[in-house]
Amino acid sequence: MKNDIPYNNGDFIPNAAAYPDQWADAAREFRETEAAIGRARLNTSYGDLDREKFDLFHPAGRAEGLVVFVHGGYWHKFDRSYWSHFARGLTESGFAVAMPSYPLAPDVRIRDITRSIARAVQKAASYVGGPIYLTGHSAGGHLVARMLCRDVAIPEDVRGRFMNVVPISPLSDLRPFLETSMNESLGLDEAEAIAESPITHERLRIPLTVWVGAEERPAFLDQARWLAEAWHRDLRIAPGRHHFDILDDLEHPGSPLVRSILGS
Repeated sequence: MKNDIPYNNGDFIPNAAAYPDQWADAAREFRETEAAIGRARLNTSYGDLDREKFDLFHPAGRAEGLVVFVHGGYWHKFDRSYWSHFARGLTESGFAVAMPSYPLAPDVRIRDITRSIARAVQKAASYVGGPIYLTGHSAGGHLVARMLCRDVAIPEDVRGRFMNVVPISPLSDLRPFLETSMNESLGLDEAEAIAESPITHERLRIPLTVWVGAEERPAFLDQARWLAEAWHRDLRIAPGRHHFDILDDLEHPGSPLVRSILGS
């Protein structure tokens, strides 16, 4: 399929195959440490499906607000257990961090995943007061952007707490995925690809900054630019970062990425 290579990250990142195991090990260590000291609430259900659960990590003191991080994996891979350690920079900045899993294709359609994340945000908001910040990577960047579209049902008392959204390496136009092999799993048709593309929607007036790595595939640079242009928002290009290591700065409270998420 003509778009398989443009959206293939692994073949263009050195030692790409090692990343998932490294993430899983670091995430497990962080999760176990935080649970042992009473700063992690794990496996909280937010829906009826087995994968509709999130982990919630707390800061050392009273949380100043909530960050929801949504993982990537092209809507058909991974779960929250790979990413726990990327909460560190945000919890050390004083914020609670919710990390949901969600049902994956082909068991569900992308529109169903969008609804799952809306439920996850609503449920996490019931545990932590104050402002809410959304961020997500790749497909997760798509999903947090969708939370700013009017067709996604989120109660106004929750959406009114949204302060900032930072999609990281987001997918903003799903139409190119109609011509990928992975669409055998995703099951997109043209109507859903259009309906689930953030760039086809008007954005709610909530601050948003798009991030992408300077060393990412051209397709991802395009996707990030399309979202920034369609919604008239800033695009930040992280120097020297590719699609995987752009997440590393989430572990450091003073990093430009963490500061951007928190609107500081």
